[in-house]
Amino acid sequence: MNFPSRKIVERVRREYPAGTRVELVRMDDRQAPPVGTLGTVEGVDDTASLLMRWDNGSHLNVVYGEDVVRKVTEEGQ
Repeated sequence: MNFPSRKIVERVRREYPAGTRVELVRMDDRQAPPVGTLGTVEGVDDTASLLMRWDNGSHLNVVYGEDVVRKVTEEGQ
């Protein structure tokens, strides 16, 4: 596995600060929440993965370069 550079990790941390709301677009994992599930970013780890608290109770992380989410706003939900 190739880990992202420090520069990428810092960019992801700026783009997805704790509290950012996201919607799941794609996650290739048997335990993934359903597409369209909303969640809140709790942080970003050293691999640039988003540490998540999904609204359905899941805490499965969003893996950088594999999974896809989009930011949402309260008005955009």
